[in-house]
Amino acid sequence: MFTPTQKQFKLIKAGLFVAALLPFLRLVVFVFLDRLGANPVEFITRNTGDWTLYFLCITLAVTPLRRLTNWIWLVKLRRMEGLFAFFYAALHFTTFLWFDHAFDVAEMWKDVLKRPFITVGFIAFVLLIPLAATSTNAMIKRLGAKTWQRLHKLVYGIACLGILHFWWMKAAKHNFEQPIIFGTIVGVLLLMRVYWAVAARAKKRGAVAGVPARQRAVAE
Repeated sequence: MFTPTQKQFKLIKAGLFVAALLPFLRLVVFVFLDRLGANPVEFITRNTGDWTLYFLCITLAVTPLRRLTNWIWLVKLRRMEGLFAFFYAALHFTTFLWFDHAFDVAEMWKDVLKRPFITVGFIAFVLLIPLAATSTNAMIKRLGAKTWQRLHKLVYGIACLGILHFWWMKAAKHNFEQPIIFGTIVGVLLLMRVYWAVAARAKKRGAVAGVPARQRAVAE
């Protein structure tokens, strides 16, 4: 089992941080080099949306990967990956608000209510905000571990809403290849969690059933 030293872990985390910033830096470079194509707004919108989904998938993959490899230290990277999902979601939403609506909130709100795929994407982004806001150790202590864990389970619904948003957007062009790939990945990651939860409950029930009634009565 690979367990990095403190120095190795810092290098791994720094490397992942830089790698996670590369898509953003690429966008910045493309802006200055005028390489965003014939429709720059669409390019930025699609790119930031894609990377939001990538990082949501990476965040959801941490727990299954940790369980399969027994690399406990992977959990320490989950917060950073989740915050990058929010970062790219914020860029995605800002592009929509800025270039599509010139920061006219009233017009933006009309668009949100009128177009279902935007409605779903907006809800997903709003739900991401409390997760990002409560990502610090101080907030975990303030909320309590159980409340914090329940709150952050919203990420499962957010990922599903993100897939639905992407699906409806691609439906206009009858291009479902990418949404199917993302949907399959998220579906597998969520089903793994369901399987482990069911198995844990079954194991717990089996352990309780194996305890003699007299001992259970004493324990109670």
